[in-house]
Amino acid sequence: MSIKAINYQFKKKLDSTLGGEAHSLCYQCGACVGDCPAAMYSEDFNPREILLQTLLGDEDTLTGENSPIWNCTNCYTCYERCPQAVRPVEVIIALKNICFEKVTSAPEVAQLVDSVKTTGRTVKITSLSDRRRKELGLKEVKMVPVEELKELFEP
Repeated sequence: MSIKAINYQFKKKLDSTLGGEAHSLCYQCGACVGDCPAAMYSEDFNPREILLQTLLGDEDTLTGENSPIWNCTNCYTCYERCPQAVRPVEVIIALKNICFEKVTSAPEVAQLVDSVKTTGRTVKITSLSDRRRKELGLKEVKMVPVEELKELFEP
């Protein structure tokens, strides 16, 4: 096993990216993994592992060509389970946004998703999902400041 230096520059970049600022609060309890549908069906995806990699500043793994972040279903289950309010799904979305800055590291299908440009999310939050969340007593999903995102996409 080799010792790897922590990439503090990458951690600072994630801290300054919308949604990524709480990643350093993760204490690796694993609550985010238990009901994660992506973790159930993908050996490569584990939100706890992704958060550990953010704590270590593992930029190459998280924003590289075969990054596991693209397997996230954006279901927000981890958001609800996290006792530290880390919001793992939002950290993953922040990582995806960092990938978009690199352009070449995002999968081709992700580069074509217009919903990211218009809503800030890879999936649409519908009135049905809002109503269901209320019925289950879950918090309302906060909207992403789309105007700030549009500034990022404009040349």
